[in-house]
Amino acid sequence: MKKLSIALFTLLLLGVTNAYTQDEARLLRFPAIHGDQIVFTYAGDLYTVAKTGGVARKLTNDSDGYEMFARFSPDGSNIAFTGQYDGNTEVFLIPAEGGVPARLTYTATLGRDDISDRMGPNNIVMTWRDNDNIVYRSRKQSFNSFKGQLFMINSAGGLSEELPLPAGGFCSYSPDKTKLAYNRVFREFRTWKYYRGGMADDIWIYDFKTKKTEHSFPGFLPDVERGEDLFLF
Repeated sequence: MKKLSIALFTLLLLGVTNAYTQDEARLLRFPAIHGDQIVFTYAGDLYTVAKTGGVARKLTNDSDGYEMFARFSPDGSNIAFTGQYDGNTEVFLIPAEGGVPARLTYTATLGRDDISDRMGPNNIVMTWRDNDNIVYRSRKQSFNSFKGQLFMINSAGGLSEELPLPAGGFCSYSPDKTKLAYNRVFREFRTWKYYRGGMADDIWIYDFKTKKTEHSFPGFLPDVERGEDLFLF
């Protein structure tokens, strides 16, 4: 009788645990929003869901790597993201409604491509310049894992163009595309052991017309992951 009671209690506990896990999903990361749609990473894959909530729809299904840092194109028709297929961490493009991801970048495999690297993976999608060009951060030209440059790749593929900046991280364009607000250091994955001070990075503004860089908004960093633009004017 005692063994039967223990068995029934165990089954009840498993049932409650299973019901709880089905109702709750954790580690939802790297969200981006366009109109009424949100794209985010969960368990290494991309999902979309209405901003009002509801059932999330799975966009990718890669069991070996991660898909992350998804960003909608300005018109919302495409999603650029950083994916791990074929062993490399590269920039990919997929229709916002779903489809087969198209690989846009081809870079050398680095030991730091791993998602667990303390400075984050390589070739991270940062933003779109317009509906045809994607800006990403890469360390393909640097032996210093702390330093990465910003590059631009066309949505149709081809060779990347390096932006005229010595280093870069999160960034966004002004409405007329003549200026770029950016961080020089990318700290999304960085941890500072026993450090209790602030980690907000300075913001710099580069003018593509004058070729000059201006230091602005020291110590202020909007939450780009939630879709807040650096340019608010």
